[in-house]
Amino acid sequence: MYGSFIKLAGCLSIAFASCLAIGGANAQSRIYECGNPFENAFGPFDYRTAPSDSKKVVETYHFTSAVESLQGGITGTIGGEIDYTLRVFPNHPRALMAMVRLGEREKTIKPKGANYSVECYIERAVQFRPDDVNVKMIRGIYSSMKRKYGQAIPDFSAVIEEQPNNANAHYNLGLAFFEIKDYDRAREEAKLAQSLGFPLHGLEQKLRAAGKWQE
Repeated sequence: MYGSFIKLAGCLSIAFASCLAIGGANAQSRIYECGNPFENAFGPFDYRTAPSDSKKVVETYHFTSAVESLQGGITGTIGGEIDYTLRVFPNHPRALMAMVRLGEREKTIKPKGANYSVECYIERAVQFRPDDVNVKMIRGIYSSMKRKYGQAIPDFSAVIEEQPNNANAHYNLGLAFFEIKDYDRAREEAKLAQSLGFPLHGLEQKLRAAGKWQE
């Protein structure tokens, strides 16, 4: 799973640089705008623990490789196929990232065939399973894409708290620190990501160009 995140997160973070990290009464209000409660004819299921046969049904007839790569839908639009997948599995990480990419490709906050905005799908996933660090990683990436770095930093930090050796999270946290000009912490995260085997060196190059890299 993290292999796909590394490739996509690195590309998105470099190319483009969340839904809002909200709490309390505001969060409750926001999630109702995004279609709460989670009622569905089939599901919803936690993707991490769902029975394999449930995953197989959805991923065979709706979230196919063609849908994930945004090439085409099976029973309708690409957005509709991903929407169905995310109503059954609100925290399906690859489907969430596919919806993010579809929104970017169509240059819209609500892709064709989707019932909600991209932001809402991510927020629904967070509300559905607040303990899922994969979802927080995605929200951090999306926040960074929208240049909301102050909102991305807590999500990447939460991922690292649960998974200290997550090179992808360290790298993206470093990018966020760089964008808010916290170069010391950006350099620290870049070196941590490198020590953990992260394959991209864009953050180091940014720091070198800014005269903020130290061996």
